[in-house]
Amino acid sequence: MLSQDTIEWPDEIEVLIDQLESDAAERKFSREERAVMDIYETVPILQSEDCLHEFWQSGIDQQRIINSFELIGATSLVDPMNASRWCGSRNEDRNDYTESETEYLSTIEEELVTGLDELVDLVLEFMEDEME
Repeated sequence: MLSQDTIEWPDEIEVLIDQLESDAAERKFSREERAVMDIYETVPILQSEDCLHEFWQSGIDQQRIINSFELIGATSLVDPMNASRWCGSRNEDRNDYTESETEYLSTIEEELVTGLDELVDLVLEFMEDEME
């Protein structure tokens, strides 16, 4: 993955996440709450060294995560995620990719970095519009 600053979540998002984590055992999340949790929990994977490869190799519900990013309007992240679906059918080791696969995935991950730059603003706007 290209180098990028780690996302620093603002206090409004951190407070909501803490609240949701404490409520998790007592109630089921709304679709909007689930989307924010999905995004918050997935960003570290997308910012990891193996980025989209790790996302597709992980045991998470990738389609639900993609739907969560789409729900908040993060199409600049949804497109690279969808374009990298083929990583899910590959070997667990990213080093086994062919040279052209590696180049293609790097191109997709460049798009992802651009989308991650907008993510905090999109989550804040979504929270303001849909969760209050």
